[in-house]
Amino acid sequence: MTDRSLRIKPAIDWFRREGWTPRDFQVAAWHESLDGRDGLVVSPTGSGKTLAVAIGPMLERLAESVPVDADADADPLRVLWITPLRALAADTTRALKRAVDSLGIPWTVEQRTGDTSSSVKSRQKKRLPSVLVTTPESLALLLTWSQTHDQIAGVRTVICDEWHELLGSKRGSMLELTLARVRGVAPEARSWGLSATIGNIDVAAEVLSGGSRPTPRIVRDDTPKRIEVET
Repeated sequence: MTDRSLRIKPAIDWFRREGWTPRDFQVAAWHESLDGRDGLVVSPTGSGKTLAVAIGPMLERLAESVPVDADADADPLRVLWITPLRALAADTTRALKRAVDSLGIPWTVEQRTGDTSSSVKSRQKKRLPSVLVTTPESLALLLTWSQTHDQIAGVRTVICDEWHELLGSKRGSMLELTLARVRGVAPEARSWGLSATIGNIDVAAEVLSGGSRPTPRIVRDDTPKRIEVET
């Protein structure tokens, strides 16, 4: 087994335990992430985009020998997951938590949207989870706190879900400015995007990285699709 195969073995083993077979584009995304690159995953709905971009940062953590802070019981903020659709935040949080627990990653996974209770927001103000699922608006508000800048300094990966929903919109412009602030505090953070349907992919990838890093790798799901037409 090669070194490249060994580094993704924990994910392969988990998939096998679940009775799944990783798709080529998922494996490609894991390798690109572990190589420290930015990326844009383009794949149909329901094909496994979430795990394609989420597993890379988790495998990176498994490869580290850094112990967990005994006083915290979990790593500080490492992954920012931004979704433009608040209704998807809960499902995304559950999917990420399942992956974290199954792989044995010392992370907490929480969401922060307009639906999050005031008690949870108050707790997050003191310490953010290891993986935060949020919306562009909630992230912009979060960055108004002075202490947030220290908390996001350790972010390794920023993931923008449904990237096609944000491009060319006012919300997208606001998010681009917000991400610029995040990169100012965590300049080494990788940027990854997900989209099922997106036009002008090269431009979409360049905007995702903010133009300050090499253009993200485009990872496509090229699995042939079966089309059935009923009249």
